[in-house]
Amino acid sequence: MSETSKFTLDQIFNPRSVAVVGVSPEKWMTFAAYAVHSLKEAGFPAIYPVNPNYREAFGLTCYPSISAIPGPVDHVIVCIPAEKTLSVLDDCARKGVMSVHFFTAGFRESGEREGADLEEAMLKKARTGGFRIIGPNCTGLFVPRARLTTATRMPMKLGGVAFISQSGGHSQDMPFHAGVRGVTFSKVISYGNALDINESELLEYFTDDDETHIIAMYIEGVRDGVRFAKILERAAQKKVVIVYKGGVSDAGLRAAKSHTASMTSSVRVFNALCRQVNAIAVDDIREMVDMLVALSFAVPYPRDRRIAVVGLGGSPSVEASDRMERAGLCLPPLSIETREALAKYLPAAGGIFSNPLDAVNIVNPDIMKRVMTALGRSPDSDMMLYHMGFHPVTRWGMGLYSSPFFLEPAAEALRNAHEETKKPVMLALGPPSDIDGAHEMFAVQESFVKAGLPVFHSLEKAALAMARLIAWERRGGVQSSALL
Repeated sequence: MSETSKFTLDQIFNPRSVAVVGVSPEKWMTFAAYAVHSLKEAGFPAIYPVNPNYREAFGLTCYPSISAIPGPVDHVIVCIPAEKTLSVLDDCARKGVMSVHFFTAGFRESGEREGADLEEAMLKKARTGGFRIIGPNCTGLFVPRARLTTATRMPMKLGGVAFISQSGGHSQDMPFHAGVRGVTFSKVISYGNALDINESELLEYFTDDDETHIIAMYIEGVRDGVRFAKILERAAQKKVVIVYKGGVSDAGLRAAKSHTASMTSSVRVFNALCRQVNAIAVDDIREMVDMLVALSFAVPYPRDRRIAVVGLGGSPSVEASDRMERAGLCLPPLSIETREALAKYLPAAGGIFSNPLDAVNIVNPDIMKRVMTALGRSPDSDMMLYHMGFHPVTRWGMGLYSSPFFLEPAAEALRNAHEETKKPVMLALGPPSDIDGAHEMFAVQESFVKAGLPVFHSLEKAALAMARLIAWERRGGVQSSALL
């Protein structure tokens, strides 16, 4: 909590009424309109458009000011030009709002003195008015429990992942792309220029948030490096923390500074800090999604790097060997006992009877379950991976994988293998080459995700995520029984 605010972050993440300033019924393609539609779609209880020029907007009563709204207003979203913001803050203070989110840009990140001065004036008004500022220059809050969102089609199932993002785009992309792979969220915040609420305060809050078990962060820079390092160390001791530092190159550092006016620092410093405190560093947002998938579903976490790889096609098997070992995993040869067990189900001709394993009947769900279970029972494997869509025989779009003879039976077979062996069973799905293939690939993904299985979009991504998970686990991990 800010020293001058009577509201906690927990209150700010759970508003029951929202005003959107700058809504125009004539402008559908604006953030203000997008926010109103998203809140209506999510079933948020009290939405108040604010614009003195209209009496109605998008089917809702439109008010001339914040103070004209009957009843309490907890949270305000501001979408008006920067030079008009100070009077809105005076109105927020009179109304007693808890928090003000500025989507509006054109402040300190512009590089102009006027923008920096305006931010300072905003902060003074927040301090005297007793409310908190989110941003400016951000997309604000996504809280499934509160039905609060500024983006449509967001996954509203409550989960255990909190995402702290300096970028507005990443904050809205992350739940969407991770959600279709089974990852669900407690709270998400885009905090932009961090005028008031910043990365250190948010990390400290989520460290003690009972709903949150995994903390993911996208950071372009920090305000107070010493404070951040201390909080990160405590957070990583208590929960899983994943960090993606944006601005690696000189050009990236310049872009970060102009994006959110960040006090940027070297990515090497961030990565060294992550290693020191046992947070997990990733190199881009897609790797962060993969890491969340691995942490959520590749359970129980393997302590060693031995992987058994299964799939149809000789060339994908060779590629899998290269990708796995390049990432730091190893593919031990099959023991005599395991080969004898597999010989009961697999033909001796026409495949590769080793690790990786390739056989012509490996797409049969019953055979799939028996093979993966036999591999999982071997003391020489710590995890198993099944790959599809990397060979002409397994090409997406032929209708085999989306047929009722394969789709649910295969997902059940792999889930049963996981339950019987108590070892992670992962899926790597190759890229589709046309629309029919994309439909089939995503149908397979949906079926496997519903079965609680970790799905990756390449052999390399699966290997990298698991290698990072194992390295984190070996350094101590987190003593937590259920992350999600």
